[in-house]
Amino acid sequence: MAHPKRKVSKTRRDKRRTHYKATPAQIATCPVTGEAHLYHRAYWHEGKMYYRGQVVIDKQIAVA
Repeated sequence: MAHPKRKVSKTRRDKRRTHYKATPAQIATCPVTGEAHLYHRAYWHEGKMYYRGQVVIDKQIAVA
């Protein structure tokens, strides 16, 4: 197995990690409800779950 011959300094380690950056999540706006949500994710709005502009689950019907 490979073992380091010398300790890697904090500066050298951090220089290598500078390229890994977090990117902000893309936000979509639903044309039906006008609600902001993440792309490719279902979301709740006024007791209904929407996905791609269509109602997937209705809480009032599911409870009754």
